[in-house]
Amino acid sequence: MGGFCGVISKNDCVTDLFFGTDYHSHLGTHRGGLAVLKADGNFHRSIHNIQNTPFRSKFENDLAKFAGNVGLGVISDTDPQPLVMTCKHGTFALVTVGLISNIEDLKNELFQNNCMQLQYSTTSGMVGPTEVVSALIATQDSIVAGLNYVQQKIKGSCSVLVMDSNGKFYASRDKWGRTPIIVGKKDGSVIAVQESCALPNLGYDHLRDLGPGEIAELTPDGINTLVEPGKKMAICSFLWVYYGYPASAYEGRNVEMTRYRCGSALAKRTPTEADAACGIPDSGTSHALGYAHEAGIKFARPFVKYTPTWARSFMPQDQRQREHVASMKLIPIPGLIDNKRLVFCDDSIVRGTQLGKQAEKLYSMGCKETHMRIACPPLVYPCKFINFSRSKSVYDLITRRYIREKEGENADLDKYTNPDSQEYKDMVDYIRRNLNLTTLAFQRIDDLIQAIGLPEDQLCTFCWTGKDYAETGDCYHCPCHAEEEKK
Repeated sequence: MGGFCGVISKNDCVTDLFFGTDYHSHLGTHRGGLAVLKADGNFHRSIHNIQNTPFRSKFENDLAKFAGNVGLGVISDTDPQPLVMTCKHGTFALVTVGLISNIEDLKNELFQNNCMQLQYSTTSGMVGPTEVVSALIATQDSIVAGLNYVQQKIKGSCSVLVMDSNGKFYASRDKWGRTPIIVGKKDGSVIAVQESCALPNLGYDHLRDLGPGEIAELTPDGINTLVEPGKKMAICSFLWVYYGYPASAYEGRNVEMTRYRCGSALAKRTPTEADAACGIPDSGTSHALGYAHEAGIKFARPFVKYTPTWARSFMPQDQRQREHVASMKLIPIPGLIDNKRLVFCDDSIVRGTQLGKQAEKLYSMGCKETHMRIACPPLVYPCKFINFSRSKSVYDLITRRYIREKEGENADLDKYTNPDSQEYKDMVDYIRRNLNLTTLAFQRIDDLIQAIGLPEDQLCTFCWTGKDYAETGDCYHCPCHAEEEKK
């Protein structure tokens, strides 16, 4: 995934930029970067590897070297950013977040037209998504026209922040609004972030969210729309389920409150006798609080998460290492487990490996029953539109492995996304038995949509339903995705 922050101010922007970027650290584990426009019109840029050290620790010694009124920061799981490049528009810096699914086609087109022979200020040794975006911008008559062109050419999603050497600052939200850009304001400063939780402690009031495909110029006094937002939006529902920060709100819908409602819906729809409701840390905790309140049972923490020195569980490239790190972070409390019937809430089940091991540990410590409640529907499709998943194959998903075993590779997947079908029920029971759970239930898509509180046609629910009406007007099995499904 990744997240970015940009600040433009009548005063020095560095402190707000530093802490604003740090508030996005939960979105990535690979690299962090800052760039600030200096008074002489040049950019001061710094990029660090943050795989084993937090962003704040890596950059706190750089702060004394930075000074300027406009700057960009990024937490990136893709390429080294910010990128500083020079072309006919002059010199500008940019950061990007998203997933460009047609990046190879765009590279070939740019190379064929000799558009990639540009003076990049990068040491990555690769042509990454941010470089491709900058090259697309450079083909047009202005930066703003280039940003608009980017949104028309890219498949997937890409939100962009740009600042030029004249101090102009632009924000461009991806065409369908799959990821947010939130603008805040305080006296003499404006900030653009993906996580609204960055605003209050820095003294910013929420001004507004950019609309899907909107391009705006930000100044210390406010925001000026240059390209009007589109009418269609498909913001990622998984923001509220998992990777959004609890204190953040997108399109006016707070993450923590949505998770309470998700847990409440699970308690209403799939009640069970239990001694306590518990969350798999971290995101499952909020869902479990909602479940406990609705069910009228105690909330307990039979697992606590040790975070001071452990990186995020998906950080290592090797799956076995990721599983080991994940299991080492959760420390059990035997007194809350022995002889107890426990309901556990979690955000999702991907491979199922970690959850199966947690169930084994619970039984070994005397747990009588483990009832699992998942805050979203079963993941049947890998995400094609933003970069939050490290899955390399559809068969990383436990659902798809089951469907392949049951019907082969050409099954009608719609049967397995319908919670009222026998095929769906059999799949859920297979997962329950495979993970050795007493009971297992997933959130229904209609309950999840109601918990978020936005109209269904404004949300992307692709990974659960296979439907993407925003970009294709049809489901996953339309011709434009047929070849991708075979891979």
